[in-house]
Amino acid sequence: MSKILFVLTGADHWTLADGTRRPTGFWAEEAVAPYQAFTAAGHEIVVATPGGVVPPLDRGSLEPQFNGGEEGARKMADALAAIGEIRHPVKLADVALADYAAVFYPGGHGPMEDLAVDATSGRLLIDTLSSGKPLGVVCHGPAALLAATDADGGNAFTGYRLTGFSNAEETQTGLADNAKWLLQDRLVEIGADYQEGVPWAPNVVVDRNLVTGQNPASAGPAAAEMLKKLA
Repeated sequence: MSKILFVLTGADHWTLADGTRRPTGFWAEEAVAPYQAFTAAGHEIVVATPGGVVPPLDRGSLEPQFNGGEEGARKMADALAAIGEIRHPVKLADVALADYAAVFYPGGHGPMEDLAVDATSGRLLIDTLSSGKPLGVVCHGPAALLAATDADGGNAFTGYRLTGFSNAEETQTGLADNAKWLLQDRLVEIGADYQEGVPWAPNVVVDRNLVTGQNPASAGPAAAEMLKKLA
């Protein structure tokens, strides 16, 4: 079949408003569920990060409370360990979009630190959007959309219907009050038509070739929507 590019954060922390560096990275479910869906359909996955660093895992994403209990946490850890591509990423700057049928951005708080201001990622997003190839972005992954700007400061995602981690969800994590900015607010500021769903419930928004998911539970359903476009 074809190759799908996963763009993962290279940041192992998120700098909060008080200067605290909160340990983070990518969220396990948001990589595992789409990886399993895409590979089951016969696609090959290539992982890219800024600088080609091995993407750091948000260790909290393997906690039982986020995986339906101890057994679920063990299964998630095992599934993640089976993704060898995560341990051998390519440099984002070396990516040629022509080599891929689709592009997918998992979340975790890491993208709030690096991909939100990464011009190379921003150009890839602009090029993917204009190519018509399926583009999936989940949870805090849409922070990367903030860097998809042109020379005049306009954003490629202005006017697109989309979603991402909501203010309500960030408040429920206990981090909203100490965040430098909130993702939902920034997506609205760039002129996107933000679609808010029920906190923590699956919410996938499709607009043209853009597929976005609000939270971890939306990662698998977002991949399913992308597979429809790849069929």
